[in-house]
Amino acid sequence: MKKCCVAVLFGLLSTTSAFAQSQGDWTVGLGVGAVLPKSDNGTLAGGEADVGNSVRPTLTAEYFVRDNIGIELLAAWPFKHDIDISGIGDAGDVKHLPPTLSLNYHFPTQSAWKPYVGAGLNYTYFFDESSPLGDLDIDNSWGVAVQVGLDYALSDNAAIRANLRWIDIDSDVKLNGTKIGKAEIDPFVLNFAYVWRF
Repeated sequence: MKKCCVAVLFGLLSTTSAFAQSQGDWTVGLGVGAVLPKSDNGTLAGGEADVGNSVRPTLTAEYFVRDNIGIELLAAWPFKHDIDISGIGDAGDVKHLPPTLSLNYHFPTQSAWKPYVGAGLNYTYFFDESSPLGDLDIDNSWGVAVQVGLDYALSDNAAIRANLRWIDIDSDVKLNGTKIGKAEIDPFVLNFAYVWRF
C-alpha cells in the first residue's frame, strides 16, 4: 500500500512539472491552421463579398521573457482564399501571409493541462491576386490579434496544442486601379500543433 501511494505521489509530481515554461525557454510548434473569415466580408463592387476558408501548415516560435510569459511569432505556409461577390459570382482568389507577434501568459497549473491567453499585432501580406474581372489588388493590413489556447503536456519537453485566434483584417480592394470597397475578413484562426520546449 505504501509503495502504491509513493508511486501515485511521484506520478502527480511528475505531471505538475511537465512542460513548465520558465524564463529563457524556447518553444517551437509545428501544426495545421484553418483561417475562417467571418460570414459578412463587406461590400465590393456593389455586392456582398464572401471570402472562403483556407487550411495550411503553421509554425510558431515563442521565447519566455519571464516564467509563464512568452513572446510568440506565428508564421504559416501561404493561405489561399476564393472570393465571391453576390450578383457576380467568382471574383477571383488571393494568397496571404499572416505573421503575428503576440505576448502570451501561460497559467501555471497543477496538471498536464496548460491554458494560456495572448494578444498582439498582425500584419497580413496579400499577393498573387487574380480575377476574371481584371486587375485585382488587395492592400496589406495591420490589425490586433487575440488568442486563447490549451497545451496538454506529453512530457517535460513536448505538448499537444489547440488554440483559437481572432485577427482584425480589413483591406481596401481595387479593380483595374479603382477602389471597389473594403474587404472585412476578420477571421478566426483555429490551430492544432505539436510543441517542443528547448
